[in-house]
Amino acid sequence: MRGHGRHWAAIGIVVLAGGVLLLDSKRSTELAWTGSPSGSVILRPDDRVLILAPHPDDEVLGCAGIVQKAVAMNVPVHIVFFTYGDFYEWSFVVYKKRPVLTPKGVEGMGELRHDEAIAAAAALGLARNDLTFLGYPDFGTLDIWYSAWESEPPVKGILTKATAVPYKDAFRPGAPHKGEEVLHDLASLVRQFRPTKVFVSHPADHHPDHRALYLFTRVCLFDLEQDLSAQVYPYLVHYTNWPTPQGHHPEMALVPPGILQSQAGWSVETMSPPEMRRKRVALRAHHTQYETTPRYLDSFVRSNELFGDLSEVELRVGSPARSLSGHGTDTDTSEVERMGEQDALLVGIVERTVRIVDGDLVLSMELTHPLAKEVGASVYLFGWRSDRPFARMPKLHVRLGPVGHEVHDMTGNVTPSQVGVVHAGRHMEIRLPLAAMGNPRRVFTDAQICAGAIPLEWAAWQTLDIGDAAVSLRDD
Repeated sequence: MRGHGRHWAAIGIVVLAGGVLLLDSKRSTELAWTGSPSGSVILRPDDRVLILAPHPDDEVLGCAGIVQKAVAMNVPVHIVFFTYGDFYEWSFVVYKKRPVLTPKGVEGMGELRHDEAIAAAAALGLARNDLTFLGYPDFGTLDIWYSAWESEPPVKGILTKATAVPYKDAFRPGAPHKGEEVLHDLASLVRQFRPTKVFVSHPADHHPDHRALYLFTRVCLFDLEQDLSAQVYPYLVHYTNWPTPQGHHPEMALVPPGILQSQAGWSVETMSPPEMRRKRVALRAHHTQYETTPRYLDSFVRSNELFGDLSEVELRVGSPARSLSGHGTDTDTSEVERMGEQDALLVGIVERTVRIVDGDLVLSMELTHPLAKEVGASVYLFGWRSDRPFARMPKLHVRLGPVGHEVHDMTGNVTPSQVGVVHAGRHMEIRLPLAAMGNPRRVFTDAQICAGAIPLEWAAWQTLDIGDAAVSLRDD
């Protein structure tokens, strides 16, 4: 188990060392949308549409309407699949009527999902050469983001047991499961296709692969921003008790989950009845998935598709503290109570703020209650600047418990003594010099509250725009 552990919330599922814990939320996260979308997604004749999908079927769930409109306008479309979707073992049991136990058998199911994606694309008007499959480890790509950079070992696929892309028909077979390799592949494809609009998974999505793909995509586009400019449209797929109601309701509109309604600027793309029907046909082409969760997949066949992002937080010297996005999960933790961690139910994130003081980045967090026994908080801070490879920039993980804290930087550039931590009751503050972080121009950050390996609450990754607050990096 790697440094941060496998503490992911994915559609109400937490993967533990000993198995899978289902967290069945009693609360609905989708409220009446009192606001309104900020606009529509407008495709133009000179657009080039790139769709980045964590798994086969996400491209249809999030963007089938966009694909159809682009095809009708003869606008170029290319879809890139991050993984082959080879981790969802239950769907394999349902499809095969038996467990798939060997790595080769798992790869065979990955190839089946690959073929389903080709069939779904054909239903939407695309050809095989409009698709690219990267083949990174399903349910392991956030692990790559957290821990597999530079000299750190590659991530091993949970079911494939591979440490490099095992698929011969992938974009780059044999590519190690490492962060810099993911960025290399994305940059190669973006340079080649030169998109004007990029559709990608959402940073607040509860599935770790969806969050990971968003983060890698953001780094890639930041790295290439001097060469091309593309609008980014994140789409949400996995969120607790969302969409509601489940099932086939084409007469209804898709609206954001209640927690996210005010945290992102949302755009919509309306869908006509024929487009909705073709979207459902494309979904059914993903046979392994549709046979397993038809009501859930049909929930995305609505009168619109939905896109929204979290804004960069601009920080400048002398400016007041800025608020970051609220929590990213609305999971009922009653299962934790039954496990004997009753105090864990009391801890949540109330507010996070960030500011720059005397050349230091200061990140504060207020909790509902002090941390209890076996409950900890984690804050991640990854720096970026254009003139230094992202793999070599500091990547901090600050872990706080009821008593004491730990600081780890996988690159070894930042020492624990350079990071100031104040922890008093419900208040936490982390302070570190921007110079120690390599004078980043941007910082990626998130926060989590965990009971052991179980995530109680987490805040979506957000980007801090440091801008001129960072001074020029000295020559190494």
